Amino acid sequence: MENRAVFMQGTNNMTFKDVEMPKLSEKDVLIKVDTVGICGSDVHYYQHGRIGDFIVNGDFILGHECAGEVVEVGSEVKNLAVGDRVCLEPGKTCGKCEFCKEGKYNLCPDVEFFATPPYHGVLQNYVKHPEDMCFKLPDNVSNMEGALVEPLAVGLHAASIGEVKLGDTVVIFGTGCIGLVTLLSCKARGASNIIVVDVLENRLKMAEKLGATSVINAKEKNVIKEIESLTDGKGANVVIDTAGAEATVKQTVDVVKRGGVIVLVGMTPKDEVSFNFMKLMGKEGEVRTIFRYRNLYPVAINAIASGSINVKQIVSHEFDFEHTKEAFDFVVNNASEVVKAVIKIN
Repeated sequence: MENRAVFMQGTNNMTFKDVEMPKLSEKDVLIKVDTVGICGSDVHYYQHGRIGDFIVNGDFILGHECAGEVVEVGSEVKNLAVGDRVCLEPGKTCGKCEFCKEGKYNLCPDVEFFATPPYHGVLQNYVKHPEDMCFKLPDNVSNMEGALVEPLAVGLHAASIGEVKLGDTVVIFGTGCIGLVTLLSCKARGASNIIVVDVLENRLKMAEKLGATSVINAKEKNVIKEIESLTDGKGANVVIDTAGAEATVKQTVDVVKRGGVIVLVGMTPKDEVSFNFMKLMGKEGEVRTIFRYRNLYPVAINAIASGSINVKQIVSHEFDFEHTKEAFDFVVNNASEVVKAVIKIN
């Protein structure tokens, strides 16, 4: 078997290289990668070479949302076999720290996460991964849907941390992939009124298709006044910011209901942003944050398999492996067209 990978080589540039086949430990499986989603973080690394303190040094393989087929198993692998289709939870944690032992392994300080420097990603033919971080896909869940389990887990975690429940009014800022899967997650938890805010009309239309009860184009309308009107002046039980923009973070406190919850998902370009905590205190509101997800891959897979959540509608563009650079350039230059792009490796 031959293994090829596409490397980010400086910003806005990519090149293909032959790489060694991964060598398995006793509890690893070898995956023939089939589908990889292009995440906003991948695009940010591609354009800027860094996200916060994570800096790309040298040639680097992107991609962390993926699904594929098991082609080899380690000697101590018990629950997976050659031929199984799986999706990969991209973080390999230590399993020994206090966070791992508490079940909050997403906070493990020693996590090795695909496509987060210095750890290479999955835009290659074959990758190895621990058996316990690979999840078998049912027959009625495609590899493309399997690749979307990763972003869906983020949305499920956001809705869970916000404690979205039956009958709630929810405001979601941002209609990128994470915003849309958060919408699907809130809908699945029973939210009755979901208001979505963005500036891209194509994504707002997708939000309507996926079940948003109201959408607001922030370029055309006063967001705060519109939400006041839509909620009879009460605001939303839960406000979730997936946009990661300074302006939207500030607006969360203006539209959250008294006693409501704000969940911050998207990370702002600046480490510090101004926020009206006095207004939040007057509402006795809460601010909660999430970092990735934990213990949600089985939930996400079951939700897709049962039809409770339909993620495949989000995919707007598919590219083949040989045109990975063209795929990234297209995503960068056509935000008004792209909702979610995936790359088919094999």
